[in-house]
Amino acid sequence: MRKVRKDLARASAVLGLEDAELSIVFTGSMIMKSLNAQYRGISKDTDVLSFPMDAPSDRFLPSGHPSPLLLGDIVISVRRAALQAHACGIALHEELRRLLVHGLLHLAGYDHEKGRHRKALMKRKEQELLNALEKMD
Repeated sequence: MRKVRKDLARASAVLGLEDAELSIVFTGSMIMKSLNAQYRGISKDTDVLSFPMDAPSDRFLPSGHPSPLLLGDIVISVRRAALQAHACGIALHEELRRLLVHGLLHLAGYDHEKGRHRKALMKRKEQELLNALEKMD
């Protein structure tokens, strides 16, 4: 849990969101499948979901927002993260870090499902954040 908090604080700072508030929920496959079906209309398990609050979907960085900015919620399936980590031959905390960064970027307004350009932009930003976090370790 300490690594997650540390990674979240560092990634938020890189994005200029150090004053933002959000919640992280770690859950299992059944709840994740239910949330995915309810909110995205996809009846299957997934690794991470983000539920934005104050952050408009087309904004990448805050400007003139009230403090604190309420970003929203990130929900991560621990079972799915463990399976993906095993399949990639990495430690669970590395996969949790990737999912956390992915979810945070969604809360910050990035969206890989809105065209090739936006997908490439999010992928680059995700890799940039992951590289920055690795250097900070």
